[in-house]
Amino acid sequence: MNTLIALPAFNEKKDINYIITQIKKYDLDVLVVDDGSTDGTQEKLSEIDNINTIIHKKNMGYGHTIIDAFNYAISNNYDCIITMDCDGQHIPDEIQIFLTQISYYHIVSGSRYLIPNNRHNPKIPPDRYAINMEITKILNNITNFNLTDSFCGFKAYKIDALKKIKLTEHGYGMPLQLWMQAWKLGLLIKEIPVKLIYNNVSKRFKGELDNPEIRLRYYKEIIRREINKDVKNQVVV
Repeated sequence: MNTLIALPAFNEKKDINYIITQIKKYDLDVLVVDDGSTDGTQEKLSEIDNINTIIHKKNMGYGHTIIDAFNYAISNNYDCIITMDCDGQHIPDEIQIFLTQISYYHIVSGSRYLIPNNRHNPKIPPDRYAINMEITKILNNITNFNLTDSFCGFKAYKIDALKKIKLTEHGYGMPLQLWMQAWKLGLLIKEIPVKLIYNNVSKRFKGELDNPEIRLRYYKEIIRREINKDVKNQVVV
């Protein structure tokens, strides 16, 4: 299966070379979408051989970087794309697990919480965990996907399935739009456990989304918008 590894990046100069080196052990094509980094990430990328890059002149948002990666994979006739963070929170050695599973599903999604003991890790930021669990419960009530982690960025996708999905959300809530459309399309979903790593527990959201209440309302609004597009029975979340 012709597979692309896509790395959304924003100010990742410190770790990006190591992550890419580890990924290259698997002889897979690498795409880095740099979202307007200001720390020298772009200069570091120019020193790394045999990678593909998309450079945003300014910060466009996490969702925008993933959408760009999807479009690149579609345009270049890949069969599969695996997205993963490049800040050390996703382990390249787990790529193999996704590769063995994606043949049987449309989306294979990593979960940091599929292993129950992980939920008690003291490094988990409480507001992020609480919001993840609330949004995951809402999604499960609608889709019956039985997810345990709706926000993990470590995922594998069949390109043929992505061609049917129309994403417009450029912010952190893009995964929720994707989940809702995957449900409407009847896609086959598999969750697999991935290691729970928080290297930067003090990482903040930009602007008003740093407020957990505002962030939760934003996520719920995306779900409302998607479910109300063409579903007769309205669901209130």
